Amino acid sequence: MMDWQSHRREAHNLSHLQEYLKQIVYGGNDGIVTTFAIVAGFAGAAADGVAQIGGLAVLVFGLANLFADATSMGLGEFLSLRSQHDLYHARRHSELREIATNPEHEQVELFMILQQRGLPAGEADTLADILTRHPPIMADLMMTYEFGMQDPADESPAVSGLFTFGSFLVFGAVPLVPYFLREPTQDTFYLSIAATLAALISLGLLRWSATGERLVRTVTETVLVGTVCALVAYGVGALVGG
Repeated sequence: MMDWQSHRREAHNLSHLQEYLKQIVYGGNDGIVTTFAIVAGFAGAAADGVAQIGGLAVLVFGLANLFADATSMGLGEFLSLRSQHDLYHARRHSELREIATNPEHEQVELFMILQQRGLPAGEADTLADILTRHPPIMADLMMTYEFGMQDPADESPAVSGLFTFGSFLVFGAVPLVPYFLREPTQDTFYLSIAATLAALISLGLLRWSATGERLVRTVTETVLVGTVCALVAYGVGALVGG
């Protein structure tokens, strides 16, 4: 028998890209910016260009930060979702206890919520009375409408952490590629800028592909965010090294 998550994915044509878009975009953007910050920081600090500090230094610091931050981001996403799961279940357990000990008060709360959602008073009263006899369903509704908390059961902390980790590594490695292929000249730094821009555009295209929002807006937002962070890194490097 098909489980609910599989049914939801097939019924609504949900891809893994759509399900884990937040982790992919968050990890990818952070990876690009973090790694390029190393490259830009070195370039900004070098008085006569990036060749002064050597390509090995860029790669060593870049790769060290890439893997360290990717691990930190992946584990951070894992812990964040685990905490979200724990908080949801604790709050839902408390709500079920309140429904059991004081059903009249909870029924009034649900009645008011249903009215605020647009149901007429008579229908809201009838529905609240019915749902009070089904505490688990009532608790789910209260969690959504009273506390604004969605059931995180379909979100796997481990899988979300892996998507964040993988996206960080894949996109974050792009600014370093020119330094694997060429000597560390000023032209190599320019190629790294071009590679970073291409990675940001690719990330924007992923957003567009998953959301169907306007292409120009999704790509422009992604590129602008990364560009601002890169300019800050370069500016700090130039200020400290100048």
